[in-house]
Amino acid sequence: MTRPVRIDIPHELGAAEARRRIEEGFGRIESQFGGVAQVTKSWDGDHMSFRGKVMGQAISGRLDVRDKAVAMEIDLPTMLALIADKITGRVKKEGQLLLEKK
Repeated sequence: MTRPVRIDIPHELGAAEARRRIEEGFGRIESQFGGVAQVTKSWDGDHMSFRGKVMGQAISGRLDVRDKAVAMEIDLPTMLALIADKITGRVKKEGQLLLEKK
């Protein structure tokens, strides 16, 4: 059984730049966590679907890149759902850093 969590991250970058940064960010996740986290993703316009394994747990999710915000939904398995608040907070914080205007 999974528990969906929703995260909205506002930004001022426009959809194209936000998408570029998200693509970069997912690349960093894969290189930082090497064998611990495996992620596959696919884009359809400004909608991305992703699947992965973190700490041996399968996750999946979707995100929509909009001009002023990124809306993300992650399906957490029961084991990770127990720490959903921590995961949500961490993802939101990292997303805000990734999408802040520089």
